[in-house]
Amino acid sequence: MILQIIKLKSDLPQDELLKRAKEREANFKSIPGLLQKYYIKTSNAGEYGGVYVWNSLQSMQAYQASDLAKSIPTAYAINEAPDVEIMDIIFKLKND
Repeated sequence: MILQIIKLKSDLPQDELLKRAKEREANFKSIPGLLQKYYIKTSNAGEYGGVYVWNSLQSMQAYQASDLAKSIPTAYAINEAPDVEIMDIIFKLKND
């Protein structure tokens, strides 16, 4: 499994950002290989992000090449390049 953490700065007020995220929710639920996505807000003003859990590197890369991924900067009014971290999940503590 792959863990991907993305942090971005947006010019949108939080309520508008959340509204847009909810409008796009069905698109993310249908991404092949995406096991889970957590929408996050950091302690920094205007900084939000996503924590993605992928079943494979190939699934993550397919998403990254998609129109949905490419639409994120416009959809969320991102004002600078996002911070992206990608890690291999070695094992999980709890089974769902």
